[in-house]
Order: sequence, then structure tokens, then C-alpha cells
Amino acid sequence: MAQEPPAQDLMHYEAMAQEALRGVVKAALKRAAAPGGLPGAHHFYITFKTDAPGVSGPPDLLAKYPDEMTIVLQHQYWDLAPGETFFSVTLRFGGQPKWLSIPYAAVTRFYDPSVQFLLQFEPPSAAALEEAGAAPEAAPQPEGEPPSGEPPTKVVSLDQFRKK
Repeated sequence: MAQEPPAQDLMHYEAMAQEALRGVVKAALKRAAAPGGLPGAHHFYITFKTDAPGVSGPPDLLAKYPDEMTIVLQHQYWDLAPGETFFSVTLRFGGQPKWLSIPYAAVTRFYDPSVQFLLQFEPPSAAALEEAGAAPEAAPQPEGEPPSGEPPTKVVSLDQFRKK
């Protein structure tokens, strides 16, 4: 009796499960961004691929961590903005505030040590992101002055393009 090869998963259940669990990360960040911040002793260690599509931040900081980086959201974080496909936050590195934007798809590990809760993810390939049409949208910069370490935004006056 010949054994048939296992059926191919055309539904991509593993990818759907990973996406659903990334929803837990998004929901946790939304709670942390709400007034009052993180409740109790909760805090997050978030590891992400710095070279993943859509990750943005100060080039010197990302160059320091060319593959992966872990950030901690506990006492000193600002402008936490969880979006639909990415989140952005300002943290201090070497005493300087620096802004980061991280797609949820770039997150490889989410850990809340206060309750020993851990999620680990396989980052999707760039080809998988393109195939799914999930190219992360650009994260808006926080209003006001850009954090130190960020290149200043160049403002162009429209007057130079108007007919005189």
C-alpha cells in the first residue's frame, strides 16, 4: 500500500496563526498607549528585525544593530502610537530621545516578564510581504520637533513653484 504525501497547506494556517498572535502584541501596545500607560508591573521586551521592510529610525542606531534589536517599554517611553500594521515610539538611547517605527511583521519576540508571557514569531520573508500586499505604510513622525538623532525634516516653500 503506497503512502500518499501529506497534503499541501494551501490555507497557510501557520501564517494565519502568526498574524493572529501579532494581534495580541498590537492589543497590548494599544492598552499601553491608553491614558494611564502600562498597568501594574507590566512591561514589554520587544525584539524586532532591524533590516525588515518598513522599519525606520535613526540610521546610526539601526546600523549599531544590523540584524535584531530589543527595546524595553517600561518607565521611559513617549509617543507610543500603535497603528494597524506598525507601531512607533520614542525611547532614550545614550540619554538621547530617538524615534522608531516598527511593523508588527518585523517583531520576532514579545515578552512581558511581569507575568512570564512570551510570544515568538518567524518573520515573514520580504517576498511573502509583497505577495500579501502588506508593504508597511510609512509611519507619521510625532508632531513637534523631531527627537534628537533624527535628521531634521526639510521644509520646502510652495512659493517657489507658483507662477508670478
